[in-house]
Amino acid sequence: MNQYSHEVKVAVRAALDASLLCRQVQRDLTGELSFTKSDRSPVTVADYGAQAIICKLLKESFPEDPIIAEEDSVELKKPDHSGILAQVTRYVKQHIPGASPEDVCGWIGSRARSLADRSWILDPIDGTAGFLRGEQYAIALALIEKGNVTLGVLACPNLHVETGRPEGARGCLFLAVKGRGAAQMDMAGENKQTLSTPKIGDISEVLFTESVEADHCDHRFHRHIAHTLGITSPPLRIDGQVKYGIVARGEAALYLRIPAPSEQGFKENIWDHAAGVLVAEEAGGSVTDAFGHPLDFASGLHLSRNYGIVVTNGIPHDPVLDALGFRKGNNS
Repeated sequence: MNQYSHEVKVAVRAALDASLLCRQVQRDLTGELSFTKSDRSPVTVADYGAQAIICKLLKESFPEDPIIAEEDSVELKKPDHSGILAQVTRYVKQHIPGASPEDVCGWIGSRARSLADRSWILDPIDGTAGFLRGEQYAIALALIEKGNVTLGVLACPNLHVETGRPEGARGCLFLAVKGRGAAQMDMAGENKQTLSTPKIGDISEVLFTESVEADHCDHRFHRHIAHTLGITSPPLRIDGQVKYGIVARGEAALYLRIPAPSEQGFKENIWDHAAGVLVAEEAGGSVTDAFGHPLDFASGLHLSRNYGIVVTNGIPHDPVLDALGFRKGNNS
């Protein structure tokens, strides 16, 4: 990983530092630590705090690189959110002594409106609903260069370390560099283990994963596809890009995300997938949209040329696409 050694070092450190803040906020979580944005999506003190920490490190290390992040400081600066800003600042100061509300808003910044030849892509908490429930979420950071994801980091503070042992130790970080493979490590950035595609025998025993929220995907259609493929296990429902991580390490072999009927016309945000896609692909998996097209990260802030997400690892990808039926012209 010599070509991106500095980027890897900064990205991993940033994700781990942000994870510490997120864990602390989740332990303290009350109604006063979250609110609903103008687009009706939830946001927490941890979203803003994690973004402030990560963006500060990125801006200091790579001042020429724009950062495209899910949050911006516009909502946080509103007078009726002054209490939230004070809370964010209090948590950030535990990691960056002397940080002021003005510093925090400056680090969070305003979202860049377009991709540059080289841009950092950040979702400070992917899976905010899961975070609020005390369940799974991911801190997702990626580097996109000329439309290609070249570096991906997923910090998953609540994910069990060992596959098949959900009662065991928790906290994983996934790292991938384009052409250099993917690995999992602990929340200290140590005990690195290379990830590779497992061999799947009986497809009926395959575990597939999907989003928890029914408005994020078509659960009924997913069940139909699983039945068509002969998969008998119930789905593993997880929030955020954690799903990419469990596919990359072989805990699940299929991740489906076909929009719910109420979400037709919805286009995915690049920060919801960039890091996870690279982790899954570098572990040996395949990622396309429902038509079999590669995800197009050069088209802007949204995957406007793609429909749905299909991720496989250990089972053939084409039979899944055939079962979906989109590339046969059955759907549009």
